[in-house]
Amino acid sequence: MSAHKHSSSAAGHKKFRGYAVQSATEKKFELWEYEPRPLGPKDVEVRVTHNGLCGTDLHCRDNDWGVTTYPFIPGHEVVGVVEAKGTDVTRLEIGDRVGFGWIKDSCRSCTACLRGNENLCEPGYTPLILGEGNYGGFQPRIRAPADFAYKLPDALTSADAAPLLCAGITVYAPLRKFIKHAGMRVAVLGIGGLGHLGVQFAAAMGAEVTAIARQADKAKEAKALHADAFLTTDVALEKRKGYFDIILNTASGAVDTAAVLGMLRADGVLVQCGIPGGGAQITVPLQDVVFGQKTIAGSVVGGRADMEDCLALAAAKGIRPMVEVYKLSEVNAAMDRVHAGTVRYRIVLETDIE
Repeated sequence: MSAHKHSSSAAGHKKFRGYAVQSATEKKFELWEYEPRPLGPKDVEVRVTHNGLCGTDLHCRDNDWGVTTYPFIPGHEVVGVVEAKGTDVTRLEIGDRVGFGWIKDSCRSCTACLRGNENLCEPGYTPLILGEGNYGGFQPRIRAPADFAYKLPDALTSADAAPLLCAGITVYAPLRKFIKHAGMRVAVLGIGGLGHLGVQFAAAMGAEVTAIARQADKAKEAKALHADAFLTTDVALEKRKGYFDIILNTASGAVDTAAVLGMLRADGVLVQCGIPGGGAQITVPLQDVVFGQKTIAGSVVGGRADMEDCLALAAAKGIRPMVEVYKLSEVNAAMDRVHAGTVRYRIVLETDIE
């Protein structure tokens, strides 16, 4: 079928190029050119303007989880403008500002998908950056299914919106699920890229929020993010036993999970956000879980309904990430910052290549 029958725009870029690594042993991204899949009737082509830089991009670059396909182009917090669309796309128009997150597509028909939980797709969803031929936003243009492109609220700048598309939804979704009423006691463990957003979302949902970090130097920022209290980790483990209804663990390093579990009240929930590399495991005391009737839960981004709600709440309540802006051409320097753990708190890359 001819190209004009698939697209409502004449923007037919035959070759794409983006920042890629060719194997797990490479640590530096270089420009790589490839031929993209044709623009399908249900797809959009987006001119990328911004990317959030996520720790997952680093894990996938190095194949820490054993699932990366190469060549690998990262970028799953993608913001841009629709340049072309397939003939079946009716929800989006040329010129719309949209975002893509971790999920590129799902089966659409399993029980989880029908309930709006595409992140739990039973056959398995398609990630934006994993699998043969799936390339992320570290390039000037990207093609993907329009149904997983989110129109961005006008109140959110593109730099502010990008980190919400993965980091934001990862903390929003479990908080929305487990905060049942105002005044619940929520601890956010680890005040970094995920945690500083978790504090804001929990506060916006009416929780009593305690920010917990290893060092005291984040106390002032935590209060500015609307935390009701700030504690260092050692003090919290000693002084807040049996206190919290929900603990959101966003810490990037290993923690004593048994001790953290001890800070929960009976019937409380410990939510693990993120997966460190190297096959990380947790060990918990079974008696505390059973007799305290405590729950250990995970969070893997969120479905489309949660993403829409996450963006809307952030726009309405002034929830904004703290970002440092780099050019996309500076991706290697930015990756080095993420690896070193010196970012406060998210890096956003502005596209500066064609």
